[in-house]
Amino acid sequence: MDALPHILAQLVELNEKLDRLIPSRAAPIDWSQGIAFRWQGQDKSPPLVSIRNPHRMALEDLLCIDHQKTTLVMNTRQFLQGLPCNNALLWGSRGTGKSSLVKAILSEFSRDNLRVIEVNREHLIDLPIIQEILVERSERFILFCDDLAFETDDAGYKALKALLEGSLCAQPDNVLIYATSNRRHLLPEYVEENLQARWINDELHQGEASEEKISLSERFGVWLSFRAFSQDQYLEMVAHWLEKLGRSQDLPNAREEALSYALFRGSRSGRVAFQFAKDWVGRTLLKPKMAL
Repeated sequence: MDALPHILAQLVELNEKLDRLIPSRAAPIDWSQGIAFRWQGQDKSPPLVSIRNPHRMALEDLLCIDHQKTTLVMNTRQFLQGLPCNNALLWGSRGTGKSSLVKAILSEFSRDNLRVIEVNREHLIDLPIIQEILVERSERFILFCDDLAFETDDAGYKALKALLEGSLCAQPDNVLIYATSNRRHLLPEYVEENLQARWINDELHQGEASEEKISLSERFGVWLSFRAFSQDQYLEMVAHWLEKLGRSQDLPNAREEALSYALFRGSRSGRVAFQFAKDWVGRTLLKPKMAL
């Protein structure tokens, strides 16, 4: 009889472990909750949640990337009309509008049944599960993979590569992938890999490591590069945001400080231009109040 409490305690502990191992039934997804969602992982309940306050961007606020805007808008229009279209990779310098362009696409086309699901790198292995959830839906979904960077043996890298034309399971017609990265091929590139290239019959053949890295990025049919902005382009963006914040008359006085701000940050980007405009306008409006 003295052993009975010990046995009961062990049974309770065993039952708790089994509860953790057996997945609970996922609650149904309420698609009416919003236009943007985040995938939390198949082990979460619910695995997909609505983003209550999505970051709204307007296409007209994205300056100096006209070619990129035109191309991605056209591809998205094709997608929404059920026409042939491509997955897209947006790569290049930081702060140049890659992520903002995807957010602006959602703002522009959400009334046309477009939805965006944010999928972080660690959850890319769940892509086949996400596809199964979405395939029967009437909405059109963009799986947004932001700021991607992989190591060669990354499980998420392999899952994404398989989904992009490398799996026996076809990508659903109502699903596209838009990914952003600072890396052209999503993987680190090393000098020794370039040394593996060889000339064969007057043709340049890349080494196996380089070929492996190129094989992922080339599976994106839309490939958009984002370059660092010139000083004039940066000042154009500063002027735009000062105008949006109601202080367009400040540009002559703000010009030199805007350039110093960019120099200190080490970047002339759209992000830095917006940050400077907010800082300038905030300080300008605060000064009269501080004098009281």
